[in-house]
Amino acid sequence: MKILKGTSKNLILRDCHSEPKAKNPVKSTGSFASLRMTSLKIGVFRGAHKKFLNFCLLSSVFCLSLSAHAAGPIYKIQIQDYIIHPVTGEYIEKTIDKAVQDKAQAVLIVLDTPGGLLQTTHQIVKKIMNAKVPVIVYVAPAGARAASAGTFITLAAHVAAMAPATHIGAAHPVMLGEGEEMGFEKIKEKLKKEDAKEIREPKAPIDDKIMQDTLAWMENIAKARHRNIQWAKWAVTKSLSSTAEEALKESVIDFIAADEAELMRKLNGRKIELAAETVTLSTAEAPVITIPMNWRQSILNVLIHPNIAYILLVLGFYGLLFEITHPGSWLPGISGTICILLAFYSFHVIPPDYAGIILTVLGLLLFAAEVWVTSHGLFAIGGLVCLFFGALFLIDAPAEFLRVSLHVIVPTLIASTAILGLLMTLVIRAQRSKAQTGSESLIGEIAIVDTDLNPTGKVFVLGEIWDAEIDDPKAGHIKKGDKVEILKIENLKLTVKRSSDNG
Repeated sequence: MKILKGTSKNLILRDCHSEPKAKNPVKSTGSFASLRMTSLKIGVFRGAHKKFLNFCLLSSVFCLSLSAHAAGPIYKIQIQDYIIHPVTGEYIEKTIDKAVQDKAQAVLIVLDTPGGLLQTTHQIVKKIMNAKVPVIVYVAPAGARAASAGTFITLAAHVAAMAPATHIGAAHPVMLGEGEEMGFEKIKEKLKKEDAKEIREPKAPIDDKIMQDTLAWMENIAKARHRNIQWAKWAVTKSLSSTAEEALKESVIDFIAADEAELMRKLNGRKIELAAETVTLSTAEAPVITIPMNWRQSILNVLIHPNIAYILLVLGFYGLLFEITHPGSWLPGISGTICILLAFYSFHVIPPDYAGIILTVLGLLLFAAEVWVTSHGLFAIGGLVCLFFGALFLIDAPAEFLRVSLHVIVPTLIASTAILGLLMTLVIRAQRSKAQTGSESLIGEIAIVDTDLNPTGKVFVLGEIWDAEIDDPKAGHIKKGDKVEILKIENLKLTVKRSSDNG
């Protein structure tokens, strides 16, 4: 029992204070270590899994933010019955550049134009065709038109849409006088043959070159945008025009939208093929930001108009004329010079007919001559005729919107006639009025006879004594102290007659 107890005791002590020799204790210790390692692995796995989930969540939010940023705003341009000229071209091109720089989703051009210059249209179309952002042309509002130059711009757009009660077409190129710029408008000649392939007989070789070049250009635009090529050709060769419904039926445009809200709905989800990529529009909730013309473009856009140019030319001449007739006033001369320079800038953009300018200037000179030369109104009539025909010939263009309007010509002629009439009235009144200074101012004055007039003598007038004689010696002598009326002055001698004031 003791041994057993001792053994048992020894065993217990050995187990507590000695290194274990048995395998069982070793296995037990290894199990604890394994459990500890397993727990650590599970903890690391759970931490990594949690980090992975957080990473996925952040990535999703980042992607969504990128997607929202990629959608971006839509930049809107409004061409409100503007002529397509270098200023409107600059406006459109710079807005497209700004849209690319600001990463806008698209550029929306709300178009209403009667037409414009071929060279500027070429630049705009080239910019649209190579734009890195989708360009949408929307012919609106109701009653608007995309005539001539507007036809090229609309067909070149990535998306072409029209509002109801609008029209498009009439893209025949025409010459503008003798200048190098060309405009657009309906042709005034009928085709000699009804064959669709027949092009009108050109008046000159240069006309044929322009026609063929424009026709090839239009065909390339229609092909690139998958539009009706035949309609595009007829718009150039036959000045064909179509309503919004006809244009949609002929596959000239993509769709019709009653307003911008419907336009945005129909654009949403539409895929646009750009030069380097294909983008999908997200316009359902995209903000539309209107980009107006800057102050410089706004001023020049007003100045580049035939009516404004004509008015500036006339006002400038009158300002210089006033400065010449009233030296030292400065303001009319400076204003007139500025007006003439601005008119010349307008004529630089829209080439004038020099015969029109010469007639206009000649008419104004005749008006000025009428003030100083007694022509019994002949100069005035000649000036009116020159001004009228000068205004008609000033811009030699088949396009009506590039000519000076009769609504401007007639009021200008009326105003010029009124100014001339006022000046002539003042001149005649000045000639008939009594002189206020010098010896001529004595005519009509009442003098007192200083010595008897028989028929000569002396009279006292305005503090001075003058030699005088009676106008009619047979009328008898006039006594000293009587009153006489001065009739004229000649060689410092007064001619007088008896005054009725003598009683």
